[in-house]
Amino acid sequence: MAAGRAFLCAPSSLAVGARRLAFACPPVSPLAAEANRRGRGRCYCSASVSDAPASAQKNYVLTTPLYYVNAPPHMGSAYTTIAADAIARFQRLLDKRVMLITGTDEHGEKIATSAEACGRNPKDHCDTISNSYKMLWADLDIGYDKFIRTTDPKHEAVVNDFYSRVLNSGDIYRADYEGLYCVSCEEYKDEKELMENKCCPVHLKPCVPRKEDNYFFALSKYQHQLEDLLTRNPNFVRPSHRLNEVQGWIKSGLRDFSISRASVEWGIPVPNDTKQTIYVWFDALLGYISALLDDGENASLQHAVERGWPASLHLIGKDILRFHAVYWPAMLMSAGISVPDAVFGHGFLTKDGMKMGKSLGNTLEPKDLVNRFGADAVRYFFLREVEFGNDGDYSEERFINIVNAHLANTIGNLLNRTLGLLKKNCKSTLSVDSIAAADGNSLKDNVENLVDKAKDQFENLLLSSACETLLEIGNLGNLYIDEQAPWSCFKQGGENAEKAAKDLVIILETMRIISIALSPITPGLSLRIYTQLGFTEDQFRALRWEDTKWGGLKAGQVMMEPKPVFARIETETEEKDQSSSKATKGGKKKARSEGLVGA
Repeated sequence: MAAGRAFLCAPSSLAVGARRLAFACPPVSPLAAEANRRGRGRCYCSASVSDAPASAQKNYVLTTPLYYVNAPPHMGSAYTTIAADAIARFQRLLDKRVMLITGTDEHGEKIATSAEACGRNPKDHCDTISNSYKMLWADLDIGYDKFIRTTDPKHEAVVNDFYSRVLNSGDIYRADYEGLYCVSCEEYKDEKELMENKCCPVHLKPCVPRKEDNYFFALSKYQHQLEDLLTRNPNFVRPSHRLNEVQGWIKSGLRDFSISRASVEWGIPVPNDTKQTIYVWFDALLGYISALLDDGENASLQHAVERGWPASLHLIGKDILRFHAVYWPAMLMSAGISVPDAVFGHGFLTKDGMKMGKSLGNTLEPKDLVNRFGADAVRYFFLREVEFGNDGDYSEERFINIVNAHLANTIGNLLNRTLGLLKKNCKSTLSVDSIAAADGNSLKDNVENLVDKAKDQFENLLLSSACETLLEIGNLGNLYIDEQAPWSCFKQGGENAEKAAKDLVIILETMRIISIALSPITPGLSLRIYTQLGFTEDQFRALRWEDTKWGGLKAGQVMMEPKPVFARIETETEEKDQSSSKATKGGKKKARSEGLVGA
């Protein structure tokens, strides 16, 4: 279900000669332990946005796309999954029963071709690439709950059930289609959109003539129901400019689309017609439902739906919006299943202002970034610098500048120097409760207001804005310690020293709150901050958003030995080997990272 895959539309004359069919319905990762609250089943109802009872709102089912395994994961798929993990972590802080679903889409002609090019059979190829996704998600500190593969037997059972339901609704028919086909897009193309030599404008490869006898889904039947869905629930598609796109597609008229392939062997066979396989999109979208099943339990569509459907949020790239906001809800309506609560289409990533591609030699490998800079740095930069829903750009210089300024300096250095002062002057022990220390202090009120603001931003998927707000708390903490100058007050002794001890408690309480509120974005950094404040990892894992309320630090609490929680990413200027042996200025910069995981 990866970005870039497209759909097959039937021509307007397709209904001519089409024949209706009918037949009877046929009789987790280690990181997921952190998110062990599973979604409770919702009611099965007709195709509409359900008005769930208040108690059901405690469930939150969130999905990434199921990534296409024609190649290893890239930064685009990593970005989607980082964002999904941040949203899931925030929802867990609200004490909801969260289920984060991700996985891989493993069927189709392109997969078989990729496998052959690598000298592997399709199953071995899928095993290798699917495992590379799991490994990258672990490197990025992504705590998914379910990882579904479309080659899983339980998924095939759900697809067969779903196909039969849609067939019994009278929404599947058989017809011939002939045209120019792009294997990479897995889509028939109109000649008017092709480039010279009948090349696909996306992949720049010649399309091949193909004629097939396929099964089609009657998408056009659901034109008015989809229009009504978007009218009654404009938040079904987010952000709002994506909604405008979807409304435009529907308004222009919907055409039926093919849901089978006669020439593709690597896929799920069409029930009662093993000469055809189910089209990869009709197959893969159902992974969101089949993922709800536990391994080994009764694999049926009805059982899967009862395990937690509908999804609260589908998080996708904007290039696959049509499938999720038009095709998918229509398919669900046909099967009598509730549509998801919302679909959010985010933008694309570029590098140094240019589209990324192997041919340009400017690809961005997420594993390389993690190995060089650490998971927290990668997560923070992309969620802070890319306004969620819009396109965003990566440059290494900006990456280093942002991460150093925000995580190493504003947050890391504030904690380190405060703990250093506490160790030197108070034996690392808090003199008073944080509530008493902040009595009548405006910093406490400012922090509380910003925390409320950040919560609202997280709830509205304004991830970049939430990062900015939480950084503002760090800026206030730095301003406060500079203005109060506790190092000077300690030297003066007496009441001034007592006040300085209180000021340190205020700063450390501010850091405690930052560590909780920022944990959806930088879970590793937040854990290191929290444990340096004298808490255990188990206490960190049990935190909820309500724990951001001022007053968590108590008198007599002993802080840990101050260590850098996030060291700066240093740059070195390469010296030219000149006879003068003098260092040149403005040389090429090379980044290296030290101690990012440390402490």
